[in-house]
Amino acid sequence: MEHNTAEANFPVKTKQLPKLPRLGSIFRVLNTDLKLIFASNLVGAFGDGLYAYLLPYYVAETLGASSVEVGILYALTSLTAALTLLVAGALADKYDRKKIMIAGWIAWLPAPLIFALSKNWVQMIPGMVLWGFWLGGPTSTAYIVTAADENQLTLTFTVISSAWSLGYIFAPGVGGYMAGKLGMQTVFFTSFTLYASATVILTFIRSQYAKKLENKPEKLSTLQLLKTRKLAAVSAFFAATMFCLTMFRPFVPKFLADVHGYGDFEIGFLGSISFAGSAVLGIALGKFGDKYGKRLALAIMMALSSISLIVMLLTGNLCLLGFALFLIGASYTTWSIMGAVVGPMAPEHMRAKWVSIPQTISMFASILAPYVGGILYGISPSLLFTVAIAVAAALTLAALTQKF
Repeated sequence: MEHNTAEANFPVKTKQLPKLPRLGSIFRVLNTDLKLIFASNLVGAFGDGLYAYLLPYYVAETLGASSVEVGILYALTSLTAALTLLVAGALADKYDRKKIMIAGWIAWLPAPLIFALSKNWVQMIPGMVLWGFWLGGPTSTAYIVTAADENQLTLTFTVISSAWSLGYIFAPGVGGYMAGKLGMQTVFFTSFTLYASATVILTFIRSQYAKKLENKPEKLSTLQLLKTRKLAAVSAFFAATMFCLTMFRPFVPKFLADVHGYGDFEIGFLGSISFAGSAVLGIALGKFGDKYGKRLALAIMMALSSISLIVMLLTGNLCLLGFALFLIGASYTTWSIMGAVVGPMAPEHMRAKWVSIPQTISMFASILAPYVGGILYGISPSLLFTVAIAVAAALTLAALTQKF
């Protein structure tokens, strides 16, 4: 694949200011198939963002669900995601990865329709379960690793991941406006249309199958794979990272309201800044990781998370909080960097299954983490953030010792 990366992010022996990479040079790292995946993610993310931010409020206020019942719905979604990752990995190593990714979007298609037609929180359950189907997780990771330039792999993952961040920057505001003017049912139906469009876009990528070995390889179970020291170490590290991040991230909006006294508009505005930070910093970390090493990119990501929490603890100034939320956007690149780390170390004939293991373990960690965060926040909001700062700092040092 031909590419021409910008060279001016880290000036050496020059007094000139560093030049920012041009948008065209960034996207040149993607071949046609990967550009289509980016486009599919962008369209689908916008559809998802139209209602994802509003959904807990809608379920509670319109359908009359209690906070416990809302928690049950989201726990079902997370549990489904964790359970489907291993299944997706096994399928993607056996069948056409393109078809598995398309099936992942097809599984999501009924979800917004079910939400639109639900009259109570119980009727939401099938939609929340389908919303949790994550067939594209290990499948897309395996597809991208095989299709991408190995010298630009981290950047490739973060650029493709930025599509979700870009889709989420404006979608919640648009969804809120549509809900106020036209009702949530219109929002759900629009999301269905965008999901369908994302599905159609993926039909234009080329098929991709895992390469089969001449000698039929021995089938290894998940437990046997975990005995591989490198895979076990990577799984443990990313599980700890996801635990830390999902321990505090759900409580950031609540912290901004409870401690600094901000309302819905300011919190939503800061949330958009966070997703903008995810897109910008994700691409920057991708370029940095390809040039200086993935472990350094991970260390910087965790360091930025720690710094952002320190700023939030020290000040309620809106501008400084905007800076902090921009930095915290870097934490959303964890999944992308995980793909760039784990994908190349996996054997091609079982790459998707190999990748699905740390993804599954990390997902289970992210299910448990908010409960721990809730306990700490209940004791003191500052306590949660202080603990998260310490853990993030420890993971920053741990990342520097990893051999990726």
